[in-house]
Amino acid sequence: MERTPLRPLHGITAAAAAAVLALAGCGAPDGGDGGGRDTAGPSSGDGGAGGSSGGDGGSSGSGGGTPAALDFSAPLVGGGEIDGAELEGEPVVLWFWAPWCTICRGEAPSVTEAAERYDGEVEFIGVAGQGEVPEMEEFVESTGTEGLRHIVDEDGSIWSGFEVTIQPSFSFLRDSGTFLTYSGTMTEKDLDERVTSEVLGE
Repeated sequence: MERTPLRPLHGITAAAAAAVLALAGCGAPDGGDGGGRDTAGPSSGDGGAGGSSGGDGGSSGSGGGTPAALDFSAPLVGGGEIDGAELEGEPVVLWFWAPWCTICRGEAPSVTEAAERYDGEVEFIGVAGQGEVPEMEEFVESTGTEGLRHIVDEDGSIWSGFEVTIQPSFSFLRDSGTFLTYSGTMTEKDLDERVTSEVLGE
């Protein structure tokens, strides 16, 4: 599989980048910062909202077939399963969250509102990780996000496939089979701009 090479950020040290990411997202449950990235894809653009734009990749190469990041089958919170291949070429935004993450909990209403704004155009899907299923179920119920499908990433492989190292993060799936992953919280304006440019291609 071919991937778009990642470039180091210029004008910012690794320590500073880690500090920005630590402020932009929840720390790990053991008190760590969850890990950060100091790389950006060639067309990732500016982060905005205090986060950082991440990998610009995900294509399957010249051989065709399902992009590697979508090569998964996983359970859904509340029951059922999802096959990542069904998302290929579809207008989708993935929202990566952890059940213990207070920032994720706080931004849940804005994600729900965005899903309502783009109802019928773009599907927002949660990708829950770093927790147990009962905790994920409680998160979904208490945040009122039952209207979204939520994937249970049991081993972190889906997060890894989309180059997610901190939560919350968003991945914007393009019809070309590639994606843009953004780490950190997003304002309504930033989210709308990414959906319009990356997912809808307008």
